[in-house]
Amino acid sequence: MTPFFDTHAHLDYPDYAPDFPAVIDRAQAAGITRIIAIGTTLTSSERAIQLAEMYPGIYAVVGWHPTDALTAPDDLRPALRQLGRHPKVVAIGETGLDYFRPPSAAGGSSQDDVRYKNRQAEIFQQQLEVAAELGLNCVIHQRASFDDTLAQLKPFAGRARGVFHCFGESIARLEQVLAIGSLVSFTGIVTFKNSQNVRDAVAAAPLGQFMLETDCPYLAPVPYRGKRCEPAFVKEISETVAAVKECSLEALSAATCQTAQAFFRKLQ
Repeated sequence: MTPFFDTHAHLDYPDYAPDFPAVIDRAQAAGITRIIAIGTTLTSSERAIQLAEMYPGIYAVVGWHPTDALTAPDDLRPALRQLGRHPKVVAIGETGLDYFRPPSAAGGSSQDDVRYKNRQAEIFQQQLEVAAELGLNCVIHQRASFDDTLAQLKPFAGRARGVFHCFGESIARLEQVLAIGSLVSFTGIVTFKNSQNVRDAVAAAPLGQFMLETDCPYLAPVPYRGKRCEPAFVKEISETVAAVKECSLEALSAATCQTAQAFFRKLQ
C-alpha cells in the first residue's frame, strides 16, 4: 500500500459523528497515514486538537475561516497563540479571503460588502501575524479573491508560507504562488470531467511544490462524486494526479509526503 497524507480534512464536522472510528479505519486501510484536521473557528479548532490528541495519525490546524469573519472576536491573536503552541498543531488556518457570496447577494448593501471584506482582511492579518510569531505556516482559503489574498500574504514571505488549498486557478496564478515560496494543494476536483484546468495546474506544478487533500466532507472524487468525502479518498486523487504527472504512485507519495512534512514542520 502506497502511503499518502490528507493535508486538509474537516474531521470535526458533524458529518462524521455517526461513524468516525470507521472513517479513520478506512483511511488507514487505504494507506492514508497522516490526516490534518482543519479548524474554522476557535471552537472548531479546539475540536480538531481533541481529535489529534485521540489519534496518533491526526494533526490539527487552528484558525478562523473568512466566511465567518463577522462573528470573529475583535482580536483572535491571544487565543490562537495559546492553541498554536500545542505540540500537534502544525499550522494556522484555515484563513484567507472569500468574496464569492458578499452580503449584497443576500440583500445587503454595498457598505455591508465593504465591511465584510475589511473584517476578513483584519482577521487574515491577525492569523498571519500569529503564524510568523510561532514559526508556523498558513493554510490559505481564497475564493473569488486571489489577487487580494496573495497581496496580503506577500509581506510575510520568508516568515510564514501559505498552502493555497483546493487549488483551481490558472497556471499563471500557480506560478505567482510558487514565486513567493508558497505551495498549492489539490482535491478530488482533479478527477472531475469538466476540470481540465485543474489537471493543467497539476501538470505544471513541480513535484515537491504541491500536496494532496480531500477538503472532506466536500468534493468527493470520482467515482464517489456527490457522496460524503472522507480521507480514504486521497487514494483516488493520487491515482489521477500520478497519471497526469506521468509518474509512479511511489514517486508521488515520496514527493507529496516530504513536502507536507517540510511545510507542516511539527508533523511526524
